[in-house]
Amino acid sequence: MKEKPERRWYIVQTYSGYENRVKANLEQRIASMGMGDKIFNVLVPVEERIYVKGGKAKHQRRKVFPGYVLVEMILDDQSWYVVRHTPGVMGFVGTGTNAVPLSEREVKDILGRLDKEQIKPRVEIDLKPGDVVRVKSGPFEGQAGPVVEVLHDKGKVKFSVSVFGRETAVEADYSELEKV
Repeated sequence: MKEKPERRWYIVQTYSGYENRVKANLEQRIASMGMGDKIFNVLVPVEERIYVKGGKAKHQRRKVFPGYVLVEMILDDQSWYVVRHTPGVMGFVGTGTNAVPLSEREVKDILGRLDKEQIKPRVEIDLKPGDVVRVKSGPFEGQAGPVVEVLHDKGKVKFSVSVFGRETAVEADYSELEKV
């Protein structure tokens, strides 16, 4: 008795910079060749990053895996052919000509990471411990002190200021600070 093939995620290598074009081409080929019952999702994982430089925030979308596209499909000769012969595709990631699917854990990690990125983008701040910052707004406006810690996941910076003659660690949003 032959077992029913199952949907799995595969990694497809593309020419660098062609990921979105490959996704569009593959989706068009799926529709025109009637492969919607075997190839289900084509994904170019991207993450939103906020870079703070000189007190200004810049939003940027970056590919998580440059040069690769994720494809959820039932692998057989026909679906392999459609994906493999899409313009811009170099091949499947695997051994030789055999495409190796991602494990369930790898899929959960990747998709979970993308869900988190869509909820709250990662903040990249051009500050490091020891840099001196000045507070632009808030209760400590005008005060300056050295950075103690940068909390990228929160978009905050811990720095030291003098309060009533004592050094105190204060946490502030990166947008309230400027590098001195």
